[in-house]
Amino acid sequence: MSRTVFCKKLQKEAEGLSFKPYPGELGEKIYNEISQEAWTQWLNHQTMLINEKRLSLMDPQAQTYLAEQMEMYLFGGDYEKPEGYVPEEDK
Repeated sequence: MSRTVFCKKLQKEAEGLSFKPYPGELGEKIYNEISQEAWTQWLNHQTMLINEKRLSLMDPQAQTYLAEQMEMYLFGGDYEKPEGYVPEEDK
C-alpha cells in the first residue's frame, strides 16, 4: 500500500515517495511533503538545467546550485528556468 502526502508543490493529496531522495534534513522534508508526481517533475526540470547549463555533477558548485534550485522548485521560490522554457501546463 502506498502512502499519501499533502504535496506542497502541487497543493493536493498525492502518492508519496517510497524513499528519502536526498540526504539530511532536506531529504526528510522532501519525503514528508512532496509527492512522487512532483519529484518526477523536479527530475525532468533538473535534467533540463544540467543539459542547458552543461553542468558537471562532479563539480561541487554545480551540486550546490542544483540543491538550491531543487528546494526552490519544490517548496516555492524563484527557481531558474532555461531560456525559452514554457511549463507543460502553459503549452
